[in-house]
Amino acid sequence: MNGTHSMLGKQAKALSPNQIKAVLLHLASTRNPERNRVAFLLSVKAGLRAKEVASITWAMVTTSEGRIAEVISLHDIASKGSSGGSIPMAREVQDALAALKAMSASPKPTDPVFRSERSKASSAQVIVNLFSSWYAALGFDGCSSHSGRRTFITQAARNIGRFGGSLRDVQMLARHSSLAMTQRYIEVDTEAMRKVVEW
Repeated sequence: MNGTHSMLGKQAKALSPNQIKAVLLHLASTRNPERNRVAFLLSVKAGLRAKEVASITWAMVTTSEGRIAEVISLHDIASKGSSGGSIPMAREVQDALAALKAMSASPKPTDPVFRSERSKASSAQVIVNLFSSWYAALGFDGCSSHSGRRTFITQAARNIGRFGGSLRDVQMLARHSSLAMTQRYIEVDTEAMRKVVEW
């Protein structure tokens, strides 16, 4: 199964806040906790696809002085088609990247952020398999490497109105060419629908 497209037909499940906490707790006991934490947070807190997690380099997440930036400058070459762009980074993502960078041996700007144990670079399939193993270990049925991205887009859609934004802003964050595609990612909240009619 290719997680970069994964499951738009049978939608990967979005993660609940408790599931996100459970994954982060699980990752702390894995072989590469800092690296794995970064990969997961890039998915769930920045909405990156498996291919993007595998392809992102330090130059895309750092300033010219080498400090962790406030935005991810995702190049098209690391993305799907021409869907690169600037993605604001949550503080939690910045902190995880800083911790990973601090324990890395002076990574070059062109070095990939995510490195497998056997090689310098990684692949989308490695990321897909890694996420699958985490979710399987936790018994999260229906979750895949795309679950983090779907969670990110759903949460952005639910919260954007609080900051004066709209679904068009969520579309930009998701880097979708159409609003219809963004809307397909947003998980329906039946409780919210019930409440919104009681005004």
